[in-house]
Amino acid sequence: MAEKKKKKHYSGIGGQAVLEGVMMKNGDRYAVAVRKPDGAIEVKTEEHTGVWGQKAMAKVPFVRGIFNFVDSLVLGMRTLTWSAEFYEEEPKAEEKAPGKAKALSERLVTGLTVVFSLLMAVGIFIVLPYLISGLFSSYVRNASLLAILEGVLRILIFLGYVLAISAMKDIRRVYMYHGAEHKCINCLEKGRELTVKNVRKSSRQHRRCGTSFLLFVMLISVILFMFIRVSDPVQRLALRLALIPVIAGISYEIIRLAGRYDNILVRIISAPGMLLQRLTTREPDDDMIEVAIASVEAVFDWKAFLREEFGYDIDAWKQQRKDGKNGVREAEDQMQRARQEMDDAVQKASERLRAAGEAIRRTGRIPVEEIARGMEAAALQADAAPEEETAAFRGDEISEEEADALRADAVSEEEVAAFQADAVPEETAAFQTDAVPEEEAAAFQAGAVPEEEAAERAEMPGSVSGGEQP
Repeated sequence: MAEKKKKKHYSGIGGQAVLEGVMMKNGDRYAVAVRKPDGAIEVKTEEHTGVWGQKAMAKVPFVRGIFNFVDSLVLGMRTLTWSAEFYEEEPKAEEKAPGKAKALSERLVTGLTVVFSLLMAVGIFIVLPYLISGLFSSYVRNASLLAILEGVLRILIFLGYVLAISAMKDIRRVYMYHGAEHKCINCLEKGRELTVKNVRKSSRQHRRCGTSFLLFVMLISVILFMFIRVSDPVQRLALRLALIPVIAGISYEIIRLAGRYDNILVRIISAPGMLLQRLTTREPDDDMIEVAIASVEAVFDWKAFLREEFGYDIDAWKQQRKDGKNGVREAEDQMQRARQEMDDAVQKASERLRAAGEAIRRTGRIPVEEIARGMEAAALQADAAPEEETAAFRGDEISEEEADALRADAVSEEEVAAFQADAVPEETAAFQTDAVPEEEAAAFQAGAVPEEEAAERAEMPGSVSGGEQP
C-alpha cells in the first residue's frame, strides 16, 4: 500500500482573537474585523512589515522565531487596543489630537504595554517557578530533578493562569472568537468553501496556535535548564533569562513544522498543545464565525487558494450547480406538461367510452368504430412525447419495458378497467364481451320491446295501447 503524502495544505495565514473580533494576517497585510455594539462588522486592513522589516536576519531559522514572537506581541497589542475602542464608555482624550500625534501616542502605549507584558510573563512563568523550586533545594540534591520540578511548577502555574482568566465573561467570548479563527483556517486547509456552515463543522484546534507555542516554550525550557550547571543562584537565573530567545526560536520552528507536515512524529509532538487548546478555545456562534470570515476575506483570496491547492474553482462549481438546478426545474416543468397531456388524453378516452355507453343504451348497438377511434386518439396523444424527453422526465432511469409500455399503451389496464366499470353499464360490458343473452339479441333484431319497456311506455301520457311502435 502506497504511503500517503504527509505534506499538508498550508495556507500561510494566521491570526488571533481580539475583543469581539478576529485579526487575520497574511504576509505583510493584516485585517481586524470587529462586531460593533450596533451589530455591524467593522473591518480594518493595514500593512505590517514587522518591527525589523524585511531584514535577512528575520528569515534565518531559529533566529526568525525571536523576531516573529516580538512582532506577534506588538501587532496583537495594537489590534487588541483598536478593538477595545468600540466598547469604551467615553472617548479618550488623545482621540481629539491630530493624526500624527495620535499615531505616536498609540505606538508609545503599545510599546510600553508590550514591555510590561513581557516583564510580567517572565516574572510569573520564569522567575516565580525558579524561586519556588529553590525552596526544595534542601530536600532535592540532584540538579536535574530540581530543574524538572521547576518545569512542572511552571506548567502548573501556566495552566492555572489559563483556567483563572477563563472564568471572566469577556475572556470566554475571546476564547469563542479564538475558536472561530481556528475553524476558518481549518476549513480552508481542508479544501472547503468558506461559509458559515462549513466553518461551523471544522475543528477549533490548530497546530500552529499560539497556545501550542507557549506550551512548547514550557516544555523546551525544562530540557534546556537541565543542562545549566551553575551553582550561583543569581547566575543560574540570569542564564534562564538569556535562554528565553533560544527557547522561543526552537519553539517557533517546531510550530512551523507542525503546521506544514502531518506524520506520526508531528502528531505526537502536537498532541499536548492540541489538548491545551480545549481550554483556550470555545465553540463560536454564527455571528462570531461571520466576523472571522470577514477578516479572512479582507486579506486572503481563499478561492484562488482552493483552486491552486485542491484543483477546483468555486465560482465555476456554483455556476454548474445553478445550471443543474435550472435543468432539473425545466425537466420538472416538462414532466408536468407531459402528465397534463396524459391526463387530457385519458379524459378524452373516458368521454368517448361514456359516449359509447350512451349510444349502446339508446340504440342497442355497439359503436365499435367510435370506441376504436377514441382509444387510437388516446394512444396517439400519449405517444406524442419523443423518447428522449420521456427518458429525461424519468431522470434517464426509465427501463426498456416501461418505455415499450408507454409507447404501446396510453392507458394502463387498471385505468381502462376503471373507465369501463364507471362509464359503461353492465349491458355495455355484456355487449363488448359478446356476453349478450340470445333472447335479448333476438329481441333487438326482431324490433321487439322488452316487457318492462312496454309497460313503461303504456304508462306514458298519449300512448296508444296496441299501437305501432315508433
